[in-house]
Amino acid sequence: MAGGEDWIELKFRLADGTDIGPSKYNQSMTVSSLKEKIISQWPKDSENIPKTVNDVKLINAGKILDNNRTLAESRLPVGELPGMIITMHVVLRPPTLDKKSGNCLYTFLYFFLYCNVTLTIGFQ
Repeated sequence: MAGGEDWIELKFRLADGTDIGPSKYNQSMTVSSLKEKIISQWPKDSENIPKTVNDVKLINAGKILDNNRTLAESRLPVGELPGMIITMHVVLRPPTLDKKSGNCLYTFLYFFLYCNVTLTIGFQ
């Protein structure tokens, strides 16, 4: 690929309907590196903020992207339309249990909270 064709414009739709981006990313970037950038741009006022790339799943065209692959290897639809922005959906991993307090730490898609010990919905 030559010049501008090495770049792809992406935006990321969070579960609450807000977006991160759009921004341009090099297609040689790994999905894991992309997730690190997303985490660094995550809204600071968000109730649930991912801490590691393993907390985040990126979904494009119904497929979960593999951390070890590049954007080019992930076969994103590139160049179909000039100036096209690809929207990916961002899903946080299912809730885990804080062993000290018994509260859920993460939310799942659309903020449904599932926890064996406690169901917490934004209040303590």
